[in-house]
Amino acid sequence: MEVIHNSKEKSFLIQIENDIAYVSYNLNNEVMDLYTTYTPPQLRGKGLAEKVVRAALEYAKSNNLKIIPSCSYVKVFLERHPEYKSLVK
Repeated sequence: MEVIHNSKEKSFLIQIENDIAYVSYNLNNEVMDLYTTYTPPQLRGKGLAEKVVRAALEYAKSNNLKIIPSCSYVKVFLERHPEYKSLVK
């Protein structure tokens, strides 16, 4: 499953047939606000949210961006993966 960065729509997504799991963000002054994560009910439990959030965090890391974890899923992910805590503004 490939994570796609759709910079126009400001999201990282995985598409499986007609369904899309994604994390959306806003970018302002080198700060990426990760504000919503969504996985369709029929695709939950397969680690898709983790994959798109990890891709967004790796993008932030590679581009020297800070993040704001507005989304509750992103907050939980950061608690479980402290290696990304340094990205939090």
